[in-house]
Amino acid sequence: MSKINGIYAASMSIINDDLTLDVKKTIQHAEMIIDQGCHGAAIFGSTGQAQLISISEKINLFNQLSTSKYKEKYIIGTGLNSLSETINLMSVARSLNFKKFLIMPPAFYKYSDRDVINFYSKIIDAHPECEIVLYNFEKLCGYKFTVECVKELVRLFPKQIIGVKDSSYNLFENLKIDNFSVLPGSESKLLKGLELGCSGIITATCNVTSALARKVYNDFLDKKEQTVNQKLCDVRSAFEKYNLISGLHAFYSKNNLIYKNILPPLSILDSNEEKELIDSLEKLNFSIKSTMAA
Repeated sequence: MSKINGIYAASMSIINDDLTLDVKKTIQHAEMIIDQGCHGAAIFGSTGQAQLISISEKINLFNQLSTSKYKEKYIIGTGLNSLSETINLMSVARSLNFKKFLIMPPAFYKYSDRDVINFYSKIIDAHPECEIVLYNFEKLCGYKFTVECVKELVRLFPKQIIGVKDSSYNLFENLKIDNFSVLPGSESKLLKGLELGCSGIITATCNVTSALARKVYNDFLDKKEQTVNQKLCDVRSAFEKYNLISGLHAFYSKNNLIYKNILPPLSILDSNEEKELIDSLEKLNFSIKSTMAA
């Protein structure tokens, strides 16, 4: 089992005008944010519009992503509402030698901890060589992991359950497991999480904050004074006033119009919202130019 440490972005998906996935540009975007400071990227997380992208497009991307210079730095999101489709999509990724997966419990229905443990056990039965980061995000799937459930999963599958992305924020302060990665889903939890023993973060806004987040992370490890954490948190707060996907695409569209494309029913910020976001970021001395130059 390999622990995940550092700054990870939930990478964005780039959509063509005809609403198909632009595989090449999506991979280029993931490579860019790693170049800017991320240790790695989660592909087809919620920020990547994963539930709105077809399985065939995902498979096409996996095939091309397997030749990326950063192949070992990707965590692959394969969680679908169908258990069999989740397993089949993982089979494709495993055939291309991807090993780490980000998997959320299926949405819509209500589940007990026992139900969720059974769901992951079926996946691991099919792919015993995989390494899984649990995705804790009650707002999206309706289920919130408990400390007890995570500990039981790790007890049953110590080689396969390697971490949790905590976007419900009920675990990162309370979950302590040796050689296990706890990764909050917001930059505002990065420094506190590190102080509590967390491994890093996986966040949507690391698509734009990678350099700042990496500095906070490095300065913590090097026991240096924290000089940019407040700015990092303020940038996150600016984006949180809007749907994060809409805000991130609006921000990047200032440099490349293709980012204005989002899959329905999601939509880009309207002109007033976009101006408010950009103005609030400029007050923080944070712009698309500074991001691209990082």
